[in-house]
Amino acid sequence: MTDQFFQRDANHVPIVNLGLMASKAITYVAGTTGATGATTLFTVTGVVGVRIFGYCGTDLTSGGAATLEVGIAGNTAALLAQTTATGIDAGEFWIDTGPATIELLPAISLVGADIIQTIGTTTVSGGVLTYYCLWNPISSDGNVVAA
Repeated sequence: MTDQFFQRDANHVPIVNLGLMASKAITYVAGTTGATGATTLFTVTGVVGVRIFGYCGTDLTSGGAATLEVGIAGNTAALLAQTTATGIDAGEFWIDTGPATIELLPAISLVGADIIQTIGTTTVSGGVLTYYCLWNPISSDGNVVAA
């Protein structure tokens, strides 16, 4: 069902308190990783339940009013609402339009499609953001891997 490594209890049942985890770090550069448009963050197989958030390691910068959102094709802000990139600062978690140093994990969303990040308006010229996807398989082929 999944090729992820996780701990098992004495009966060999997976221990998945918050779910399995996949992560993807992005160092933004205007002409490449910070360019406008969609980028696949996580490849999803089957149906999974996910909780996704971003953690900022270095302030995000932009020469304009760059926006970020996370979702799926056809609903690009389904998982993380559109936010001004420069409003995401080092040490903050991004789960909504007001990144903060302490956040409550979002509710579980069911996903049957790849998870994408969309940069709109203008490029993100600098900064580091790590996306964490906590997930559990729903269908027998459910799986999530960083793209």
